[in-house]
Formats: sequence, structure tokens, C-alpha cells
Amino acid sequence: MAGTVRSKPYQEFLQAMVAARRDRGVSQAALASKLGKPPSFVAKYELGERRLDVVEVFIILKVLDIDPVAFLGETLTDLPTRLANRR
Repeated sequence: MAGTVRSKPYQEFLQAMVAARRDRGVSQAALASKLGKPPSFVAKYELGERRLDVVEVFIILKVLDIDPVAFLGETLTDLPTRLANRR
């Protein structure tokens, strides 16, 4: 599992998540507060130190008032066809 956190597609996904938060003008601390989590929760997933599961992604996007289907469709357009560790 550690390899998938460092994979290029996951890193690109994280960059899109960070950009979405910043585009909304929301700080890490404010997002964490809205999620009922400590600020380290947001910092760790944004740095790739903690992997997000699909439910967490949907909740974060909902809190940011972003349509998850549109976001994922726009963000995950160039995925590999295998689950290999691609750096």
C-alpha cells in the first residue's frame, strides 16, 4: 500500500485536492475544523503521509462544496491501466 501513496497518479490526485482547497480559499485548519478533525489530518494527507479512502474524499469534497463526480472525472483522466507503482 505504501507504494500507491507515492505513485504518480495518487500524487497528481493529491495536488488536485490541495488546489481545490486553496481555490476555495480554505486553510488546512479551517477544513480540518469543518471535518471535525485535527489540523494534522489535512496536513498529513496533503503531504502524502496518510492515504485517503474514497469515503473521506467524498466528504472532503462535499465540505468544500465541490461535486465529487465532476472533480474525479476531471482529475483522474490519465490513469494507468494497471495498479503498478508508477513514479
